[in-house]
Amino acid sequence: MESWPYQNASCRGGELLENEMKPVYIAAYHQSKFGKLLGMTIPQIVNNSIQGVCREIGVDPSLLDVGSVGAACNISLNEQGLLSGLAASVPGLASKPIETVENACASGGQAVLSTILKLQAGWGETGFAMGYEKMRDAEGKMDGKLVGKALGEYSHPDERPGKIYVFPHLYAEIMECYLKRHKVTEADLATISVEEYANGNKNPLAQMNKVKITLDDVITISDRNRYIVDGLPLKTYDCSQISDGYAALILATEEGLARLGVSRADAVEIAGCAQATDPLMKEGRDILRPAGAYRAMNRAYEMAGVTAQDVNVAEVHDCFSVMGAIGAEVLGKAKFGEGAKYWVEGKARVDGECGINLSGGLIAKGHPIGATGVAMVGTCFNQLMGRMPEGLQMKNPKVAATFNVGGAICASVCTVLKR
Repeated sequence: MESWPYQNASCRGGELLENEMKPVYIAAYHQSKFGKLLGMTIPQIVNNSIQGVCREIGVDPSLLDVGSVGAACNISLNEQGLLSGLAASVPGLASKPIETVENACASGGQAVLSTILKLQAGWGETGFAMGYEKMRDAEGKMDGKLVGKALGEYSHPDERPGKIYVFPHLYAEIMECYLKRHKVTEADLATISVEEYANGNKNPLAQMNKVKITLDDVITISDRNRYIVDGLPLKTYDCSQISDGYAALILATEEGLARLGVSRADAVEIAGCAQATDPLMKEGRDILRPAGAYRAMNRAYEMAGVTAQDVNVAEVHDCFSVMGAIGAEVLGKAKFGEGAKYWVEGKARVDGECGINLSGGLIAKGHPIGATGVAMVGTCFNQLMGRMPEGLQMKNPKVAATFNVGGAICASVCTVLKR
């Protein structure tokens, strides 16, 4: 296994000096309820996110040195760019190093990495990472064609012709490939949706927390559950939600924790993190064994000094049910081709070997794109701190992992968290 090129090293005078990377910790997490933000404007969303996470630990935004904002459809759906400038409008954040990042559905995870790297570069001791998406109008309604077009722009142009809704179509093809190659059934993958809706029912911040479904609901074609693409197996209940929402973290070095007045006992270390990108085009690569995803996850494990066996809680990018299965495999909790089996056997439940997507995942919690990767890390923070809602808290979790994806399993951002 390759070593992560930045692990325990910093750059000075053209040379890498060992053992100079400072540990980075999560000091606070805050998120909105996912679903509909109604009339909330983009400036209000950015302000509420940063102010909200600061209130979690009772600090002023002026104590934050650096920051990053992740979003994907801010221009195509909201006609708003330069989100970093909106963040700098929060009192106390003007003239600080803040940037906007976009990495499709991995934009939130990329924002977290961006802030970590700023702290590692010595640009400050404290920072925020936030992500958001506003995908519905002021009445909570969505324009399906507009959203489909906006998301389709994150695919390779040669793979768009003939597809009305590009991303569901691409993942319907991935789902079909998974079913045929690994000889599993649609009901096996449907189990993932059922488990996640059950988790979402216990999460008050989940978009679908009042919607209850059974395995029969997910495998039966009905007015509420239709095939998305003719001739392909993806159905409505296999899909994540079109969501509004925001999420934010405060990250800090040990010096930063002291400045914020947060003890080590009230913080969680981001012990490992990595990012890797596969070619944008789905065709021509082993889409069921995405090289970049495995590389990023393994690098994060190596940096953290742990193995997959040490992980007992995780959040993976289940934009469609098949990704819940592939995510279990990328984590290393299931062998290649046995990710669906991991869910069917109950190993991903709160009382299982490794609780996966106990938040409800993207399928039930919601998928406000730029917020998704931040919320994954924040949920794992809450797990390790013992702050999850009743029925969703893993017993004595020690190590958590996240796997955030952009595109057709193209961009992968992975983290490993430790108490």
